Amino acid sequence: MIHPLQPTRRQLFAGAALLAAPALLTLPRRAMAAAPLQEATGPVPFHRFMLGSYEVTTLLAGTRPLENPQETFGLNASPEEFAAAAEAAFVPVDVSQNFFTPTLVNTGEQLVLLDTGLSPEGISAAMNAAGYAPEQVDVVVLTHMHGDHIGGLSNADGPVFANASYVTGQVEFDHWAAAGNEGFDGKVRTLADQMTFIGDGDTAAPGVTAILAAGHSPGHMAYRVESDGKSLILIADAANHFAFSIPHPDWEVRFDMDKAAAAETRRSLLGMIAADRLPFIGYHMPFPSLGYLETAGDGFRFVPASYQQMLPSFG
Repeated sequence: MIHPLQPTRRQLFAGAALLAAPALLTLPRRAMAAAPLQEATGPVPFHRFMLGSYEVTTLLAGTRPLENPQETFGLNASPEEFAAAAEAAFVPVDVSQNFFTPTLVNTGEQLVLLDTGLSPEGISAAMNAAGYAPEQVDVVVLTHMHGDHIGGLSNADGPVFANASYVTGQVEFDHWAAAGNEGFDGKVRTLADQMTFIGDGDTAAPGVTAILAAGHSPGHMAYRVESDGKSLILIADAANHFAFSIPHPDWEVRFDMDKAAAAETRRSLLGMIAADRLPFIGYHMPFPSLGYLETAGDGFRFVPASYQQMLPSFG
């Protein structure tokens, strides 16, 4: 039994520590080197989720800055209006970051690639990072013929997707076939014998249905991907920037070939997505390029996807 006035072992140790503390405080501190800075990282080049029984993967096939974005995304907006839109979206007014995002759909029976990015190197690297090889692609679907969508089709050795068939819109193909365009002639025309040509409402691949979305180009297509009652819309280039084209669908975009028709398409297609509360993928939206839309004022607001695709109710 410990006497009430006799210190316990814990008290003895505590006292010893207190007596030693001044000596410890007077010891010289060892100089610590600062932790080296690490390089800033970009996004992982793929993002995968389930849509019903389909596996959907967005592929970052390239990204680059664009100076003076109003010269591209807001031709008919005043500088004050454009600056206000940039400020509202927390992005600078003098530079934007552009993303190039093909989409891979694995139906369980076929591997379907929608658009091919700027270059064969870009799409191949993104696919490899996602665990796929270009030769595994069964069907390549082209939304339209601009260079950043057809650029990955071939390299010096020939077609990148050596085992694939190809699908595109008849109107789009016919326009570029008559245009004398070097990119189309080098990348697409040579594959014509392997192509199936479709129109609005036609099936491009299992569960993948064409939606005519003309204006950006004459036969520009969006696509609905549907599995087990879950739907997703790929808008391609119907809207090109989350801060400018989506909130202000009437703002003219430099690369829209028919600017009035493109604005009408934006209002119609984005309005349908917002009304039906559907997820969508935008080819040039901030990666992973997946989100939702809500009506806001005279336009729409981009709502980036968070954890919806992790839940059974997604879509």
